[in-house]
Amino acid sequence: MLTKRIIACLDVRDGRVVKGVQFVDIVDAGDPAELAHRHAAAGADEVVLLDITATHEGRGTLLETVRRAAAKLFVPFTVGGGVRTADDAAAVFNAGADKVSINSAAIARPELIGEIGASFGAQAVIVAIDARRGTKGAEDAEVYVSGGRKPTGLRVVEWAREAESRGAGEILLTSMDTDGMRDGFDCELTAAVSEAVQIPVIASGGAGSAAHFVEVFGRGKADAALAASIFHFGVTDSRELKAQLARAGVSVRLPC
Repeated sequence: MLTKRIIACLDVRDGRVVKGVQFVDIVDAGDPAELAHRHAAAGADEVVLLDITATHEGRGTLLETVRRAAAKLFVPFTVGGGVRTADDAAAVFNAGADKVSINSAAIARPELIGEIGASFGAQAVIVAIDARRGTKGAEDAEVYVSGGRKPTGLRVVEWAREAESRGAGEILLTSMDTDGMRDGFDCELTAAVSEAVQIPVIASGGAGSAAHFVEVFGRGKADAALAASIFHFGVTDSRELKAQLARAGVSVRLPC
């Protein structure tokens, strides 16, 4: 049985880790390098750093922030935000990332997925999807870009399939409806995407307890689950979370 991955997320704005609720009401959570090290030491399988205003501000990724965080890490490290070209991706990899996450740029030019994969391997390309439910729920959930500010008209499941066909190695699926609420992941939406593609799906948005992770790994059929606020603000850490998941019968890599 493949182990389920626990991923700690660092949403970065102006060089600081922040966290909001449903992409608004942003509060400061700390220094990216310090939190990256803390979460990895506590047993996170991977760390994701998302420069959440890079696309909206029309700039590149904060590479010095990436370098500082990468220097503190010994687990796989994904970076997203502001990656618009294969050269941008190369700069992020050179700064210490193991994977890149692309969102708005992939919507604007889907060929970018394959271009990055051709140079660095499909396993290094994560396509991030920010999703908001429609009137029919998961069935007509829509893809948003520019940090969740702009609707695209694309349906989530259809875009996930296309991203896979173009060479994405993973899907990072964030439910804008549940983000920061700590009431649980959107398992219906996660399952819909997981069933539509063969590549791993990372669930994001809504983590509040170990039970929520158990549910998204089971009913939601996720391969990995990402959380931010419950780690940043001391609700739990990956070590304790994994211990609870193991007791619930979920296969996870227990930290030493």
